[in-house]
Amino acid sequence: MILYRKYQMKGEQDYSGLWYARPVINETFDMDSLAQHMSKHNTPFSPGVIKGVLADMVTCVKELILDGKNVKLDNLAIFSVGIVSNGGAASAEEFSVSANIKGLKLRARATGELSNTQINLEGTLREQREYYLGESSTSGGGGNSGGGTGSGDDGQEEDPLV
Repeated sequence: MILYRKYQMKGEQDYSGLWYARPVINETFDMDSLAQHMSKHNTPFSPGVIKGVLADMVTCVKELILDGKNVKLDNLAIFSVGIVSNGGAASAEEFSVSANIKGLKLRARATGELSNTQINLEGTLREQREYYLGESSTSGGGGNSGGGTGSGDDGQEEDPLV
């Protein structure tokens, strides 16, 4: 079940005043938590062994991506590097890394059984009933503009179109 909150976009000219949904993330699993979770799925391996394998995998995936390779984890994602453009050049001769490339980013595209189509078919949505409104909470939903949870949210809006 994927919980969501409604929020109203503010401050951006084209989207200001429109309402959007934002997923509510109640928990983030770190490597220890993931290893602990995986060890409970009928495996003979301890959380420590699983964590070691995962840590080595992360190191290798980073190494391969920084070497310009894609890494496909079947039924999860294809990880690759992307280039963030700083605008185009009028010609190939005028193009330069310093002027036309802002930086690099990690890309992850769903693959196999975890495709966007499959997520849309299997995922279910339900509105979260409690909304954070500063110092107090109310039931029922409605006027939340920030989507904060009261747990260190810095108040910055995420782009709903990304």
